[in-house]
Amino acid sequence: MTARTYLLAAGAFTVGTSGYIISGLLPQVSRELGVTTSVAGQLVTAFAIAYAIASPVLATVTGRWERKRLAVTALGVSALGNALSALAPTYELLLGARVVSALGAAVFTPVAVAVATTINPPERRGRVVAIVFGGLTFALIIGVPAGNVLGGPLGYQGVFALVAGVSALAAVACAVWLPTVAAPPAVGLRERFSVLGDGRVRLVLSMTVLGCLSAFSVFTFLAPLLADTADLRGGVISLMLLAYGLGGAIGNTLGGRLTDRYGSRGLLRYVFVAYVLVMGTLTLTAVSAVSAAVALFAWGLITWSVNPPIQNWLIELAPGSAGLLLSINASAIYLGVGLSGVVGGVVVGAWGVSALPVVGAAIGSLAFVCLVLAGRSTVAERELVAA
Repeated sequence: MTARTYLLAAGAFTVGTSGYIISGLLPQVSRELGVTTSVAGQLVTAFAIAYAIASPVLATVTGRWERKRLAVTALGVSALGNALSALAPTYELLLGARVVSALGAAVFTPVAVAVATTINPPERRGRVVAIVFGGLTFALIIGVPAGNVLGGPLGYQGVFALVAGVSALAAVACAVWLPTVAAPPAVGLRERFSVLGDGRVRLVLSMTVLGCLSAFSVFTFLAPLLADTADLRGGVISLMLLAYGLGGAIGNTLGGRLTDRYGSRGLLRYVFVAYVLVMGTLTLTAVSAVSAAVALFAWGLITWSVNPPIQNWLIELAPGSAGLLLSINASAIYLGVGLSGVVGGVVVGAWGVSALPVVGAAIGSLAFVCLVLAGRSTVAERELVAA
């Protein structure tokens, strides 16, 4: 495994931190800008929706760019967006700065995966994808709790400035150490979305959207949920987030290795069944600090083991359009994240926070249905080709 793969993972960590860190800063943003917590939460939605829309569009606009140059530029845009966030004096300007950060992240994540799979042997593709996405996992492990802790002494402006600095350093490191990687053949926006004509691709992307929607509908409201089920508050929540993040880091790595060994479809069936069981029983298992830590560790491990096999499956479905599918899948991830705040808010308002895990499990079950249908379509396609 080339060391440059870990450099790309570090870049993914910076853009992931840029996206996730606002969750730990909402109280400070709400207080200092004079908006409600609900309004401040729309900063998460704005980032996610901007990412979802921009990823395939910018992938088309920058389709002729050499990949190293594109990765460095994307990190630079992310650094700029975070610097503007640190300087924004009003909520509206902060919202705009978050969109700028999302544009950089929307370009970097798929190009990092594409470059990593190019500079490594094909037989290690699952592990390579897991390493790059491991950067996003560590953004959850370190970024969100750190934002919660540093928001007090530094203020949200200081935290965004710190993220901007780390992003700039990552851009310089990529400029120095990444190899030159030629751009793939240019593809227009219409042709880019033509890959969605394959029903199997649509089903796999639907799994991504539904999986992220299921997980983040609960994760976004994790603090009030743990207060309700286990009477946990304050600094203990950071420890719970750490347990979830550690599970996610292990699950992401394990998912990559198991994908290389057993393939995507069979692994995903076991993962989604386990996910629905763990999610659906969360209010019964997370009833004390110890049991909540164990439950969140298991939840993180299962949740983050999904990314490598899904990414690998998409590459298998259309090897010649792998970069295109990865950019669309990145949009699908953030579309699910963006919708999660809305769906979670509706559930909390209608039935209370304790209903979130059950609803999340139901959404996860829909992702499992998409998995079964996609698997059947793949088998039917192979039989047709063989005939």
